[in-house]
Amino acid sequence: MTRFFQIVTLALGGILLSGQASSQQAPSDEAALLAMHQEILDAHKNIGLEAWLAKGVDPFVSANRGVISYPTKEARTDMFRGYIGSTDFEYYRDMVPPVVKVSADGTLGWVIVQVEAKGVRAGQVFEFQSAWIELYEKQQGGWANVGNVSNFKE
Repeated sequence: MTRFFQIVTLALGGILLSGQASSQQAPSDEAALLAMHQEILDAHKNIGLEAWLAKGVDPFVSANRGVISYPTKEARTDMFRGYIGSTDFEYYRDMVPPVVKVSADGTLGWVIVQVEAKGVRAGQVFEFQSAWIELYEKQQGGWANVGNVSNFKE
């Protein structure tokens, strides 16, 4: 009977350790997705904009203001350069901690955020709140932002 309990204890220990290994990988992926979200916030403040734009991938899907579109990397790059280049943000920041999720197989992830911003564009002061979902896919061992669904608070 003692040998039986030793085997069961070893088996349960192995199961627990394997569970710890997989749960340790998920926080690493979650941390990577949070870091990518921070790059988006920084890019809006024109910090690392070009490095962030260089990471763009095709295909990309966007849902915004009731429209689904598939802007190319080139179109997204042109749009963000124009937008960021003509805008001076006082702040662009998370209002609440982002919600991060990675699929069980580690190939898909998403980050849900709520941000607030204040800045000047074309001589006009503006403020807004927005929420969005960043969609990520593991490609060649790294995370790629493959989509976005966004909306603005009215």
